[in-house]
Amino acid sequence: MLYFVTGTDTDSGKTLISAALLAKAQGHKCGFKPIASGCDVTEDGLRNSDALMLMAQSNMGLAYHEINPISFAPAIAPHIAASQVNIALSAQGVLDSMFHPAMVNADFALIEGAGGWRLPLGNGEYLSDTVKLLQTRLQQETSTYGNSVQLTHAVTKNTTLEVILVVGMKLGCLNHALLTQEALLADGLSIAGWVANQVDADMAFIDDNLQSLQQMMQAPFLGYVPHLANPSAENAAGYLQLPQ
Repeated sequence: MLYFVTGTDTDSGKTLISAALLAKAQGHKCGFKPIASGCDVTEDGLRNSDALMLMAQSNMGLAYHEINPISFAPAIAPHIAASQVNIALSAQGVLDSMFHPAMVNADFALIEGAGGWRLPLGNGEYLSDTVKLLQTRLQQETSTYGNSVQLTHAVTKNTTLEVILVVGMKLGCLNHALLTQEALLADGLSIAGWVANQVDADMAFIDDNLQSLQQMMQAPFLGYVPHLANPSAENAAGYLQLPQ
């Protein structure tokens, strides 16, 4: 299956949950981080810790630039970072740079967004527009090749795109979760499930907030990850279930 992982906010824990889901998945699997700000300058080029974490849980031999094709050194909004180096981001341009055959060939593949669902790209476009374009592209390929004997079983596995929403559990998360869910559904996306990730170790009434979310969210609950002393993909994976 192919999933796009978004969050209720920056630092909601998208990368930890994405890596954990990859760690839990079986078969050929890969994770993508199309846009990353806050990259380190290395002798091999810019490298982002989130992308490297996804790369560590992937097993299809993809090169770094295939996992993270658009990267910026400053840890600021990508469209602002892009303007500083005279790069114009667009929804179609991001799709063209990030699309990879592994997205449809893998047994399990996910694409981790940046920031929240409405991450600006500039000029009135958002990363959510790229996701919608990807959904359309997958539908077109299904329509074009669906009846072709040349289309392998592997390719037919990932011709739909669903969203996994990571809710960063902190004060205000109920509003953020419901607004994000509303935007996703209004954009015509299907939500495969949501994850509660406790980013505030001292969040009050965590159980009550979880209960409220379970009553209000319209998608399957994939698990609650408490605040971990060692937030590794393997440790978080034990608290999650994969979307069905």
